[in-house]
Amino acid sequence: MTKTFLFLFLIVSCFAALSQTDSSTFYKLNLLKEKKIAYHKITDGEYDGYRIKIHFGQNRDVALDIKSKFLSKYKDVAAYEEYQQPNFVILVGDFKSKPEAYGFLNKIKNDFSASFIVKDKIKPQHQK
Repeated sequence: MTKTFLFLFLIVSCFAALSQTDSSTFYKLNLLKEKKIAYHKITDGEYDGYRIKIHFGQNRDVALDIKSKFLSKYKDVAAYEEYQQPNFVILVGDFKSKPEAYGFLNKIKNDFSASFIVKDKIKPQHQK
């Protein structure tokens, strides 16, 4: 009888320990999920990646013409206009890795010979 009681006590103890671990894991996963949501609100969903700078110069009209030329030829790639005093900059693409950016750079190098890769915050929704 004592052995049976001891055996049942051990089984119940093991299940209790496992259920506490599961609830603790569940709590930690929910906490991580909430932190990820908060982080994406702060960063607007952007993360580190690469873009290709195809133009920088002080004339905004020239920059917009180059952006338009790029978008007419590469419709499925995002293009961004930024002002980095005193220059207007045109950046293209949202690349997760440098080799991916390098592959696209080789593709556009004939049309945009002065272009080069830069580190930037990228928007994953534009990633193809």
